[in-house]
Amino acid sequence: MAFNLEMYPIIYMAQYNPETKNWDEKWIEKDRVSLKELQAMNEEDRAKVLANRNNLNLPGVSYTSQYGYGCFEGMKAFPTKDGGVSIFRPDRNAARFANSMKGLYCPAFPEEMYIKASAEFIRRNAELGYIPEYEKSWEEDNYATAKAVYMRPFMNTEGAIGVGCSQAPYVIICATTVSSYFKGGNTKAITTKRIRATPNGTGCIKCASNYVISALAKKEAENAGYMEVVYLDADDHKYLQEGSSCNIFFVLKDNTLVTPELGDTILPGITRASVLELAKQQGIKTEERKISIEEVMENVKECFVTGTAAGITPIESITHNGVEAVFNNREPGEVGTKLQYLLKGGQYGSVKDVNNWNYKVL
Repeated sequence: MAFNLEMYPIIYMAQYNPETKNWDEKWIEKDRVSLKELQAMNEEDRAKVLANRNNLNLPGVSYTSQYGYGCFEGMKAFPTKDGGVSIFRPDRNAARFANSMKGLYCPAFPEEMYIKASAEFIRRNAELGYIPEYEKSWEEDNYATAKAVYMRPFMNTEGAIGVGCSQAPYVIICATTVSSYFKGGNTKAITTKRIRATPNGTGCIKCASNYVISALAKKEAENAGYMEVVYLDADDHKYLQEGSSCNIFFVLKDNTLVTPELGDTILPGITRASVLELAKQQGIKTEERKISIEEVMENVKECFVTGTAAGITPIESITHNGVEAVFNNREPGEVGTKLQYLLKGGQYGSVKDVNNWNYKVL
């Protein structure tokens, strides 16, 4: 399964009306095919159903399609050990989504509406069996193979041909069931000369066009035999920024946990913030600051990346200018493993949610 797209049948859509200054909401029911019925279909019929679900009847020529003008979120709903379903920190996603839309100078989607729509989205699709059930076996590998609902709220624009900012944006919520984002085995990373984001740009919002560079750099890294790419800053090409679609953490030899400080070139990851809070609660010294590639190559004993899709994924090594720094003998480190246990255990309900991060919907 990994991270493949098999859209759920019920989709949420809203559009801003500039005249009434309200959001007009609707639910799109592409079909009533249950998950069991879908799985029983032959490959051809199944492909037709899934293709129809991905036909959203949005403007073909728009600020989004012509100029990459748009933004999105990634969040997960988790089947929990008690038989329920919870969305992880949707308030943080709602706030970031609104901030991204404000950053694009278009009407922001109300945070309360975002949370309400997300919860109702899960309930409606659960009626057709699309929410995975909790499996105790997931606990054995620290949830590395666990399934979850990956929800993709995104903004699209009204039809347009000239360069401009949307005044009547659409907001859509769709979802697919996923497991691990990264493939097992190779967890090597390499620095790139490409620049993900520049000062005074859109690097700190979840802007769709930001990810074009990510896709190119990651493809180049994979072609060279690496799992992930790591960006350096635009000004000095010296300080660590992010991975292709994830924040990055380092454990120094003195056991300090360091992650690059936020600014206008780094996305404020929700998993990033959660990891920092969990680490502090465990008595781990944390620092948000600039960290140079030289310091990483010489003084880091453990490295991992974080994100809604990535969770907490260990990085075995980073190669820079042909030199490889290997972390923890290429094995997952103690700090990342502990934080993964606390994060995933809390999300799936096998560890007490002491921070009240889970928003229960079922």
